[in-house]
Amino acid sequence: MKSLSTTLGIGLRYPHYQQVLAEKPKIAWLEVHSENFMFKGGPAMDLLTSIGNHYPLSFHGIGLSLGSATGLRKDHLKRLKKLIDQFQPFLLSEHLSWSNMGKTFLPDLLPIPYTHESLEVFADNIDKAQNYLNRSFLIENPSSYLEYNISNYAEADFLAALSKKTGAKILLDINNVFVSCFNHGWDAHKYIKAIPPQLVGEIHLAGHTVKQIDPINKILIDSHDNFVCQEVWDLYDFTLQHLATELEKIPVLLEWDSDIPSLDVLLDEITKADASNRHSLYA
Repeated sequence: MKSLSTTLGIGLRYPHYQQVLAEKPKIAWLEVHSENFMFKGGPAMDLLTSIGNHYPLSFHGIGLSLGSATGLRKDHLKRLKKLIDQFQPFLLSEHLSWSNMGKTFLPDLLPIPYTHESLEVFADNIDKAQNYLNRSFLIENPSSYLEYNISNYAEADFLAALSKKTGAKILLDINNVFVSCFNHGWDAHKYIKAIPPQLVGEIHLAGHTVKQIDPINKILIDSHDNFVCQEVWDLYDFTLQHLATELEKIPVLLEWDSDIPSLDVLLDEITKADASNRHSLYA
């Protein structure tokens, strides 16, 4: 296999730990979920340490709950800081969502209303987290299935405003843009154009599931269990044009979290994202 672009990475999932360490595929970087390594020692931690000696690592969090009005959990921040200090990841990211309130924890990335009040809540939590960790975050746009009537920002405008206010750059998930825009009837191209290129620090690509609700209506689910569909590749191409001035330094990741295929399939799929080859892939 030829070397991939220096911007291209894949999500490192448990079925591939041993193979990645043994074969050392020519991938630029790897992403892991932070919460999967918030424990003391063990075989998985040893494997990640060995893998981290060969690849730059990105830590992608799903549990910090930056949108929680009750504030951040200090115990979670402490565990995250310990992990960051140990592995020194080159990227650190979280979601534009919330998942806990006080001692109540919900197993999902829940949407927030896009209001001035929630912007302040998010900004305050991000500032506190960045100051405590002494690291900047990337904030990922969510996939969503409902909207709040009280929102007074479009999602893209909210995300851009939050980035400018906190210095946290945007993790622009192209599949999530496509899923949310389909589900809500938004214009995906308008969404992308509303994101200033200089605010984008990473791009995600993934597959989704189409769920038929009734004979007429369907909804898209951000399932990360399939190939990137042609419509998302098309939106990615549009995004590459929009981000042209910043493109060479933006890392691009392929996520695949369930029904995980062979490592070769993942590497082949992320190869399609190489910006220098996009013009010829679907000619």
